[in-house]
Amino acid sequence: MSTVQISASDVNKLRQQTGAGMMDCKKALVEAKGNFEDAVDYLRKKGAKVAANRQDRESNEGLVLAKTSVDGKRGVVVEVNCETDFVAKNDEFVAFAESILNLAAQEHPSSVEALKLLTINNVSVADLIIEQTGKTGEKVEVSTYEFIEAEKVVAYVHSNYRLAVLVGLSADTEGVEDAGRDVAMQIAAMNPTAIDKDGVDATLVERELEIAKEQIRAEGKPEAMIEKIAQGKLNKFYKENTLLNQEFVKDSSKNISQFLDSVSKGLTVTAFKRVQLGA
Repeated sequence: MSTVQISASDVNKLRQQTGAGMMDCKKALVEAKGNFEDAVDYLRKKGAKVAANRQDRESNEGLVLAKTSVDGKRGVVVEVNCETDFVAKNDEFVAFAESILNLAAQEHPSSVEALKLLTINNVSVADLIIEQTGKTGEKVEVSTYEFIEAEKVVAYVHSNYRLAVLVGLSADTEGVEDAGRDVAMQIAAMNPTAIDKDGVDATLVERELEIAKEQIRAEGKPEAMIEKIAQGKLNKFYKENTLLNQEFVKDSSKNISQFLDSVSKGLTVTAFKRVQLGA
């Protein structure tokens, strides 16, 4: 009974093709009797087995990446997770995350589930996630995908890739790119609840009012004054937690709405997305 000879060059070729370890590639080629396609399937099945064994693990490390289209009218952000910071900094994992980001930017899927159905080199993102799990030995997941469309979209990624922001603006005129970056950095730092008070969830408004009223009663204020004082506290909440009403970090004499209007008359924010790793 003849034994298929597996050369070092074959092992290296499979490693270059799949990114799997040398010993894993050699074993795959032996099991596949030297057939490369069967060896790739073997490695993918190995990855699927690893993925199944790690479904109960937490994958709170990883990367958050964002980019905008060439015309600046669409932006996407993705969060790709793994278990450890060590893997998150690995060049192959970074390249994998960037390939998912680029695919999302190119194909415009409607959701993270739709993104996972898309393919790169005829392999679905869902299967590529399984392959990455096999390569890294860690649970890998694409947990978040967001996008916005606007007249001008600006992306900001914090230097450690743990936080990214997309902000959509109502016009694309001179100075808007820089202004958008300033606003995106504001969103990253201040984490607003909504663009303006009209965007705040009614349940949250009710909760803030109830908390304010209880605080006022505890202070012994007359019942007749409670509603008015509570509204004042709610307005303070809007000022601190809605983007356009927040004090501009770079110039405390203006709020964000006033800052944008000073850049271009009537300029405002139409949408934003803020994605933080593990949040």
